[in-house]
Amino acid sequence: MQDAKLLIVDDDPDVLLAARLLLKRHVGAVDIEKNPEKLPFLLNNNRYDAIVLDMNFQRDVSSGREGFAWLDRILDIDPKARVILFTAYGDVEMAVRAIKAGAADFVLKPWQNDKFLETIRGAVTRKQESDETDKSPDDKQRLKRSAGSVSIIGSAMRSVLETVERVAPTDANILILGENGTGKDLIARAMHEQSNRRDKPFVSVDVGALTESLFESELFGHVKGAFTDARDDRAGRFEEANGGTIFLDEIGNLTPAQQAKLLTVLQQRQVTRVGSNKARPVDVRLICATNANLNEQSPDRPVRFRQDLLYRINTIELHLPPLRERPTDIGPLADYFLKKYAKQYNRPVTSLSPALLAEMKQYRWPGNVRELQHAIERAVILAQGTTLELTDFIFRKDVPAASPVNETLQLEDMERQLIQQAMQKHRGSITDVARELGLSRQALYRRLEKFGL
Repeated sequence: MQDAKLLIVDDDPDVLLAARLLLKRHVGAVDIEKNPEKLPFLLNNNRYDAIVLDMNFQRDVSSGREGFAWLDRILDIDPKARVILFTAYGDVEMAVRAIKAGAADFVLKPWQNDKFLETIRGAVTRKQESDETDKSPDDKQRLKRSAGSVSIIGSAMRSVLETVERVAPTDANILILGENGTGKDLIARAMHEQSNRRDKPFVSVDVGALTESLFESELFGHVKGAFTDARDDRAGRFEEANGGTIFLDEIGNLTPAQQAKLLTVLQQRQVTRVGSNKARPVDVRLICATNANLNEQSPDRPVRFRQDLLYRINTIELHLPPLRERPTDIGPLADYFLKKYAKQYNRPVTSLSPALLAEMKQYRWPGNVRELQHAIERAVILAQGTTLELTDFIFRKDVPAASPVNETLQLEDMERQLIQQAMQKHRGSITDVARELGLSRQALYRRLEKFGL
């Protein structure tokens, strides 16, 4: 590991000193940082073979929520980062959640030196092996590695992939349309991986979850003292994505004021941090996504989307079909997820029964590929034999077979019931419920308020 470079982030200076003293004898370089807010700058200006990240900072003493939030932020900037989370309050459940959230490993404090070094060595080795693999010049193999093995599997997605390959090398703005769970984020990442900006950051933002007060600070940054909690200067997501790609998900949920601010940035190609008068130029490739029809008003979105902004973001439109319109893709997708979770949970399941596959093709999958993925994961964990049977699988009986007139109301009823069941299962833990349903915490809060839960 003598050529490896590590980053350690913890708000306890004693921990930083102890870890640095231990590791500097075994690796080439060790950077330490108390303030996690500086992570974007460090990651955009350095290459690290592994990042050791505390799960609990001053705002949150023991739940690990800050650690998970910063883990997501790190993986937004560098999806291939090897992040090791450590905490004094960890347990097995938190460790599993950390690995599922994308962490490379998990270490409890106080650590055992040999175990800590072994964990670091494993993460560094996997990172270096991954870097060697990525040196292949074959862009099609890069696309296959980055996204082709998940929601983009299947013949029905072939035309979408062909469009991705054609337009990815350009800097055209992309608007991805499709229902929740169809894989819009994966297409966006595949577009970045096939672009000339692939060696620069890919930054993903759920703009629909940003409140009016956080919108400007999160996207455009702020300076120290701009508001009560602004203790340091902070770059926004546009600056973090400079030279690369920024992916704005749920773009259809922006308020008129937010739309106006975003349009100004896109027109001027520069941002001004909150509390500052200095404009900073940004060079980003913009990809947006929504499940809404931006040309129409609806009860959920009574204000029509600005047409001048729409013209800016939809140079190319990609429409992702829902899973119910891709029945031939259900088998390959189910097989992929079965193998993935059988390996992850060390389960002996190897196949799906013909009866189960036939029933899966008849089901409407209102949650699309995301619902299929979660259903397969649960079934693999609970299965008693080597083949998944109908008895191992839970289909929602209230999902209509084919009732387009009442579909919206039925889907809302189903969504409410799904959230209620998840809240009961996780005893009201917002973090766990959001993770299981594939939602951000803010999106879950909106739905809880919407359904009066």
